[in-house]
Amino acid sequence: MIENRNIICIASDWFYDPTSKHHVMRILSRRNHVVWVNYHGSRRPGLSWADARAALGQLRRVIHGPRRVADNITVVTPLVVPLPGSRTAAELNRRLLVRQIREVIGGLPPRPTQLWSFAPDVDYLCGQFGEELIVYYCVDDFAEFSGYDASAIRAAESRLIDRADLVVTTSMTIYDAKRRMSQETILVPHGVDVDHFARATDPATTAADDLAGLPRPILGFWGLIQDWVDVDLLAAVATDRPDASVVLVGEPATDVSALRDRPNVHILGRRPYASLPSFARGFDVGLIPFRINALTRAANPIKLREYLAAGLPVVSTPLPEVARYRAWVELAATPRQFVAACRRVIENRSSTAARARQAAVQAETWQGKVEVICRHLDLPRASRRTRS
Repeated sequence: MIENRNIICIASDWFYDPTSKHHVMRILSRRNHVVWVNYHGSRRPGLSWADARAALGQLRRVIHGPRRVADNITVVTPLVVPLPGSRTAAELNRRLLVRQIREVIGGLPPRPTQLWSFAPDVDYLCGQFGEELIVYYCVDDFAEFSGYDASAIRAAESRLIDRADLVVTTSMTIYDAKRRMSQETILVPHGVDVDHFARATDPATTAADDLAGLPRPILGFWGLIQDWVDVDLLAAVATDRPDASVVLVGEPATDVSALRDRPNVHILGRRPYASLPSFARGFDVGLIPFRINALTRAANPIKLREYLAAGLPVVSTPLPEVARYRAWVELAATPRQFVAACRRVIENRSSTAARARQAAVQAETWQGKVEVICRHLDLPRASRRTRS
């Protein structure tokens, strides 16, 4: 395991819902100091209220300055210019980021530095901190995100991969693509906080208050409601199952008007990560209603393992990474198939099936994933070419 290092982590917002980057960096912070950089320069902001609100929140954090959020984690929100593809903006961002990050690193005990990036377009930071190694942790096909400059992202990502000592990928689709660009590429699928989500099957855990009184069965989803969520599919399911409650726990960041007039659809908004086991306790089914496109074919939904660790039956659209768990998941491509799959898993619910789902992900802890990555970093470059 890596220890006694200062790790610069280029990632999205620390203060948002936990994702792979949060879990990985919390584990690494036990023996290292992590400087988490809230990077927000990959996408050109639009004119929406959501973008304006996000920009205002980022500005407040810029003004606040570096913030110690844990014993060994310092979060800094740098001032950057979100104009991807602009050479002028890239050079300005390089100067701004380097100066702001160096100020934080300068206040830490002098130790070897590593650069870990979960963003694809910060190649200009490579070599700026005397870092002993660079890790690119790739969890998505970023060029496929709405609002991103695809050509600029691909070009910057290619330069970052050229400089990286290790490229970590989380799906086979991404692995295959990045392995063609660098032999220093490994596949490490997402982990799960097993103990946290297993609380859903503990008799001491009660269902979330938000679910009290809702008609059953409850078909539940948690996560960001972005344009990759098939809102029309959910609307069709709600129409076909008026007796069921469709519950969405997460912030809507796309048009959900198709759901607003469905009386059995309940959009609850964001809830704390700590409360998710109580929602799982009250759900009858965990849903992954993603559209099938280039972005989602490369995705590996973290919620899949969270649902399974909670013992929940899962119904999903046929995403490649979810299909690898077809022994414990129902796949459905159409609204009719989705409704039928939900009915089947509800009818076949049992404590034995719940334990089998939990056992399927029992070994897939975040601690184990970090150990795999660290073992590869301990190897000479030429020896890292075995897929994990």
